[in-house]
Amino acid sequence: MPRPQPTPDEGRSARRLSREEAQWQWRMARVFSTTILALHLLDVLILKGPSLATLLVRVAWAVEIFTYTLLLVRLDVRWLPLLRGVHGVLLSVCFLGLVFFTGGSDSPYMAMVPSMPLVMALIQPQEPRLAILCGVTSALGALGMVLLTEGEVLKALTWAGTVGSATFFGVYGSTQFRKAQVAEHEARVERERRESMEKLTKAEHSRAQSEKLATVGRLAASVMHEINNPLAFVCSNVEFLRTEVLAQQLPDETRQELKEVLEETRSGVERIRQIVTDLKGFSRMDVEEPSECALADVVTDAARLAAVRLKHVARLKVEIPAELPEVFATRRRLAQVILNLLVNAGDALEEAKVQGGEVKVTGVVAEEGRVTLLVEDNGPGFAPEVLPRLFESFFTTKGPEKGTGLGLTISREMVERFGGTLKAENRPEGGARLRLELPVHKPA
Repeated sequence: MPRPQPTPDEGRSARRLSREEAQWQWRMARVFSTTILALHLLDVLILKGPSLATLLVRVAWAVEIFTYTLLLVRLDVRWLPLLRGVHGVLLSVCFLGLVFFTGGSDSPYMAMVPSMPLVMALIQPQEPRLAILCGVTSALGALGMVLLTEGEVLKALTWAGTVGSATFFGVYGSTQFRKAQVAEHEARVERERRESMEKLTKAEHSRAQSEKLATVGRLAASVMHEINNPLAFVCSNVEFLRTEVLAQQLPDETRQELKEVLEETRSGVERIRQIVTDLKGFSRMDVEEPSECALADVVTDAARLAAVRLKHVARLKVEIPAELPEVFATRRRLAQVILNLLVNAGDALEEAKVQGGEVKVTGVVAEEGRVTLLVEDNGPGFAPEVLPRLFESFFTTKGPEKGTGLGLTISREMVERFGGTLKAENRPEGGARLRLELPVHKPA
């Protein structure tokens, strides 16, 4: 009947039921008592008329349930096993009383006697003694009732054996069910513990990688600051030499050669300064707030840095229409995402040793309020077993010296902060495609 209660070992810290448990027990007591009294109509139909005896049995049954509930919520939990045992015996006695007053062994209720221990085993699986006491009481009651009403020993023993068998299977089944529950609970706890340990390990690894990247960033910022000073001297000296040399009276052929050399030198120095400036911006991206930015400018920043990696691997082709609407994002972070996608494409082409490698960046308006950026290559594409795990933390197909498996994960997290999405797929004509969608900036 009522809800399973904690065992004495479980209830030592709380000597009585909680308020919520007590309310639940009273609610169940009212439901059971009302149902038992309402079923008196069945007694009237069976006996074809009112029966004071069956009514008194049902009233006693309802009173027993209320008394059991009252004691259950007020007594210390150490009394619960005894209370439940008495409760099981009284339930069986009340039901056997109904059987006796509605025809004895010929009562329609007689067929339900073997089910009493089964019901108790189902309701209180953690208390096998309750089902055993109920089964013993029901078996003795069925034995005595058949002997009193019919006097057939064999039939009486058959009924007693049936009730005993039902008791055995009920207790055995509830015991196995309880063991299965315990085993399932232990397996779930162990699985959760293992998952927690894995998450902790990943978090520690991620934190270590973040600290390492932060240290590298700070070191790079310091190195770039040191490079800027001598680089300024070099720029100034190259310009001075250019002016002085071209001012000299020299043969036209010599003048042209020196001019070309100095122009190439100045162009190389300017490129070094631009790379240093871009890297300096990346190292300070945390202080930059999201704002509206043109996707073409962001791709240009990323492509300038990616060109260093792609120079000897693939041809970089950028097709970003100038009329693309602006997006709202942290420009440097978005550039970092695009740079990571371009470098990944270069790594894939280099590893596959693709001849005539090409990396293409295309910008299109996907739908109202969205802009799509496609980063594609003509390499081998993603393997079917790799594609579903591409954005998992620490999953990588590169060697330990080339990647940690965090690049795409961090890139997708950055894009999602802007309200965008980052997905991976294979192109129908072959090669990989990363699809980056961003919301269009809407002026306030």
